Amino acid sequence: MNRLAGKRALITGGTSGIGLETARRFLAEGADVLVTGVTPASIDKARQILGDKVPVVQADARDLDAQRALAKRVGEHFGELDVVFLNAGVSDWRPFEEHTEDSFDRLFDINVKSVFFLTQALVPVLANPSSVILNASNSAHGGYGQSNAYAATKAAVGSLMRSWNADLLRSHGIRFNAVSPGPVNTPLYS
Repeated sequence: MNRLAGKRALITGGTSGIGLETARRFLAEGADVLVTGVTPASIDKARQILGDKVPVVQADARDLDAQRALAKRVGEHFGELDVVFLNAGVSDWRPFEEHTEDSFDRLFDINVKSVFFLTQALVPVLANPSSVILNASNSAHGGYGQSNAYAATKAAVGSLMRSWNADLLRSHGIRFNAVSPGPVNTPLYS
């Protein structure tokens, strides 16, 4: 099948877990893909799995300058993007009483702030029409033990998706969707 033939896609957090499997599927469907990751080991593994034709870029989601540089690089590489999967994220499951300001900020910086500002930086390189898929979580809809701060970040992602559809669908032709996977046996979940 070639349902994505000719489509240009960016997948953040594309060097392991759900992101890596999505990259493999997009490639099998004919898309041109660029993926990001943060750890050298996962980047090397993704390069081996995805092959030489797929750019694998190190991009720290907490570094907003790196996110802006990523958007510029994507524009230079593809011209325009048809699909974005904003998948990069972290989890931190701990009792409410054990969260610190640092653990809270880390979750929000990576799971919300980076999504917001990378999307802002990508708008100029998104085709009209295009699609942006946000990785939320079923934790945003649940009320699961020890998911408190993590769940709040994923609820924020769902809220951004709804707001951005109101702001950017008509004006820029960018459609936003969110997926809310449950537990998946990935490095993020372990």
